[in-house]
Amino acid sequence: MRPSPNPRKTTGIRALGKVEIAPLRAAVLALPEAVWDAENARKPNRFDVLGQTRHIVFRFIADARDWRGSYDCPPWAGWRALLEPVLAQAVRPYGYARGQFPRVMLARMPAGGVIHPHTDANPAALWPHKIHVPLLTNAAVVCSFGGVQHHFAEGAAVEVDNIGPHWVHNRGETDRIHLIFEYFDADQPDPAWRAPLLAQGAAR
Repeated sequence: MRPSPNPRKTTGIRALGKVEIAPLRAAVLALPEAVWDAENARKPNRFDVLGQTRHIVFRFIADARDWRGSYDCPPWAGWRALLEPVLAQAVRPYGYARGQFPRVMLARMPAGGVIHPHTDANPAALWPHKIHVPLLTNAAVVCSFGGVQHHFAEGAAVEVDNIGPHWVHNRGETDRIHLIFEYFDADQPDPAWRAPLLAQGAAR
């Protein structure tokens, strides 16, 4: 059975509203370069399309086929108190009683940086909502989702279509830093393709 995406996901972008980012933003901007370098060196998400973008990963999936299995990365414990209020505000419009965050990370794109056109093709990316909260940006940062170019303002949470082609260009002179995370409803029934896919992987 061919995996199909969650019908609740956006096919372009979905504005989720403004969130209070000041405490988190201040802590992120105070991070030494050495911390960014060290965390980026051990990140689990290594893809050529990401170019020079560096990451600090707080939570990640244990299996690229399964969004329900995730784990805390070492930075999560120290950052949780700053991250959770932002996450909670951003996802309030969904109204899920038992929402889960399988992947949570910071993404720092340098001035002149490019994230090349791609799709998030692994099965675990097909089900959760993919959400961005810009913490630092500039007017020359442009991204494309659903075939439309956008600029996301600081503190504005936005769900994006990660399974369609998308790209980002930072044409400005300053870095762009986003909090990026996934979110799904733990009470939503699994798609029919999940169990056979996991069973197939276990049999290998």
